[in-house]
Amino acid sequence: MHEFSVVQSLMELIERYAQENNARKVTKVVLSIGVLSGIEPHLLELAFNTFKEGTIAEEASLVVEIEKLKIRCQECGRESEKEELNLLCPLCGSLSAQIVAGQDMLLKSLELECNNEA
Repeated sequence: MHEFSVVQSLMELIERYAQENNARKVTKVVLSIGVLSGIEPHLLELAFNTFKEGTIAEEASLVVEIEKLKIRCQECGRESEKEELNLLCPLCGSLSAQIVAGQDMLLKSLELECNNEA
């Protein structure tokens, strides 16, 4: 289950951003996960809940936004967002398309409680 290694890297990133912003805790983590990323959202949430224990993100909620497949057709030049996981252009029927979005995982935002500096 590679979600554990993904969450380990995510926690390192969260800790770094929290430290850079003088945060005392992380309250919310928002991720965007592409449908072709190979990440299983429920397994990622399980791993996140395991790895956050004892960290600055211990009380953080995890919000996962699923990013649909988006393609750009090489024939008609148009971009399309798709429910189906294939490269068939829904506008002209061509199979000559390039993936534009839907295969990445992105840390979109963090909500932090920061220490007040006098």
